[in-house]
Amino acid sequence: MRLSRYFLPVLKETPKEAEIISHQLMLRAGMIKQQAAGSYTWLPLGFKVLNKVVRIIEEEQNRSGAIQLLMPTVQSADLWKESGRYDAYGKEMLRIEDRHERQMLFGPTNEEMITDVFRTYVRSYKDLPLNLYHIQWKFRDEVRPRFGTMRSREFLMKDAYSFDLDEAGARAAFYRMFVAYLRTFSRMGLTGIPMRADTGPIGGDLSYEFHVLADTGESQVYLHKDLAGKTIPPIDTDYRGDLKPIFDDWTSLFAATDEMTDEAGFKAAVPEDKQLSARGIEVGHIFCFGSKYSEPMKATVTGPDGKDVLVQMGSYGIGPTRLVPAIIEAFHDEAGIVWPVSVAPFEAVVINLKVGDAESDAASMKLYGELQAAGIDALYDDRDQGAGGKFATADLIGIPYQLIIGPRGLKEGQVEIKHRKSGERETLPIGDAVKKLVSLIVPQRLDTI
Repeated sequence: MRLSRYFLPVLKETPKEAEIISHQLMLRAGMIKQQAAGSYTWLPLGFKVLNKVVRIIEEEQNRSGAIQLLMPTVQSADLWKESGRYDAYGKEMLRIEDRHERQMLFGPTNEEMITDVFRTYVRSYKDLPLNLYHIQWKFRDEVRPRFGTMRSREFLMKDAYSFDLDEAGARAAFYRMFVAYLRTFSRMGLTGIPMRADTGPIGGDLSYEFHVLADTGESQVYLHKDLAGKTIPPIDTDYRGDLKPIFDDWTSLFAATDEMTDEAGFKAAVPEDKQLSARGIEVGHIFCFGSKYSEPMKATVTGPDGKDVLVQMGSYGIGPTRLVPAIIEAFHDEAGIVWPVSVAPFEAVVINLKVGDAESDAASMKLYGELQAAGIDALYDDRDQGAGGKFATADLIGIPYQLIIGPRGLKEGQVEIKHRKSGERETLPIGDAVKKLVSLIVPQRLDTI
């Protein structure tokens, strides 16, 4: 992609309405545009990051055995009345009527709809276990939407739903998602800390939130320091095996939000040298709620003895539109965003310092083409403007590596690579540049861990 042909409306000034750093940087980097309170257009750069986040989520859901489908955004109120949640959910639900005066709603979640899909098609215990997921837009009418896409009214959600014959099967499904979530956040460069949580309006008796540590987090969290550096389960984890030991290992160390504990309880439970009190951003939530929905909606299967059995269910959510700002909160500096390679909008940017100079133009195009041929997601800054503006844009939008090409270096047969994260610059022969960038970038994609 040539930057001269790309749509990247960066801002020099920080918009007044942006309260936290991720909101400020997403607006300044031309990632999003606010359309109404809590409603945003995802501009090309932001949408590219969002799609990379979604791809990682899909890969880890598929690896765990979950199966993807797609459900509508607008749902019939009848399903929610059947489950008993239509009146109980509260004002966050956007209730509407169609032209035939049928009561509808813009889905805030999909437990009822997926249960209806299940009961329509699944009859026998032999079809279990089953986990179905989709990635779809949701709407919750927040009283005070704020912090950009961190707490918006319209948001993208990955929600998965498991169906099992008995409680033991439901717990096994819960452990599979627990492991998948650890892997998902780690592949984005984050440490997702699992914390015991309240079940809220979803219901059930087993619930964990995953929090990313960041100074601007909405929740006060307390945890054992060792959780921040634990090794995640590997790519070859057997999801049909016994995953309870992994769950037990991670949950054996103290971790809780201020809703579930207080500072005194935290200090009593954790040795002083292992105490970590911080702010956290919730990026995922998993629930095991048994027959809360299958019972009122009569979702049953025929068991081994020929009798009908209510299925045991769970639900598992990740908010991609919340994850993007959470990553920025965790990775930024005074110059802008510092993307991990695995979710960066572009992995490298070729910066031509002298557009119009024949040698610089030729070398830039050649190296840009070689990066593309090597499978690197590259941007070419071919704009006819000063070097300072180009460096500022590259730093602001957070591209991990800058390949800098100019007449002075070319006379010596050299180019420069800048590492966005460390600020380190290294000079190397032109012929070594692409190979060097590939060696830096490919391992940081974290797609083989």
